[in-house]
Amino acid sequence: MTEIKNYIKAFIIDNLSGFQPSNIPNFLLNLILTAILAYILGILFIRFGNTHSNRKSFARNFVLLSVTTMFIITFVKSSLALSLGLVGALSIVRFRSAIKEPEELSYLFLSIALGLGVGAGFSVLTVFGFMVISLIIWFNNLLNKKTDNQNLIISIANNEGNIDTNKIVDILKEYSSSLRLKRIDETGNNTEVSFLISFKNYDELEKSKNKLKELNPNINISYIDTSNDF
Repeated sequence: MTEIKNYIKAFIIDNLSGFQPSNIPNFLLNLILTAILAYILGILFIRFGNTHSNRKSFARNFVLLSVTTMFIITFVKSSLALSLGLVGALSIVRFRSAIKEPEELSYLFLSIALGLGVGAGFSVLTVFGFMVISLIIWFNNLLNKKTDNQNLIISIANNEGNIDTNKIVDILKEYSSSLRLKRIDETGNNTEVSFLISFKNYDELEKSKNKLKELNPNINISYIDTSNDF
């Protein structure tokens, strides 16, 4: 029993040999700062992201990823042995999560960078860099809004006879910025055509719809958003 106590005591002393109580406040502040920055990053992703996946669900990973990275770097930065051990550990890790779009990967890298910067002791530079990147994200989104087109699938059907596809194409070309025929179905008296189309704004969409109705008041028109951003 005495040997076990001595072993435990030696183990505790050995692990606390480099420990300084003054490091605790700094560590906690860095932990809180990392969590706040990662949380703000999640808000930016939800607000300005363009991915088709569930952005709220994906953004929840940022805080945990950043804090974990910061936690690891805090301990690894002071030890070459731990650094080499981390490299070896990462070499056998395989991330199986489905990253559908490059934008998701960019935000993951940014969340890791937040943890790396704060954990390495560059908190001020990390905050400054994050502010600049946030401005870039906001400005980029502002530019995209000005040039954002309405990308839709338009289906036009007529149950009372054939549709003059050429006239429909002429009307849609007049009011759209791009147009591509996707499908034509003809069954008896039923005809349906589908196009992948982009409108610069809602006014152009409304004008094209009115023109199509003037061409044939009996046709049915359906618009489907291709972004799947519900």
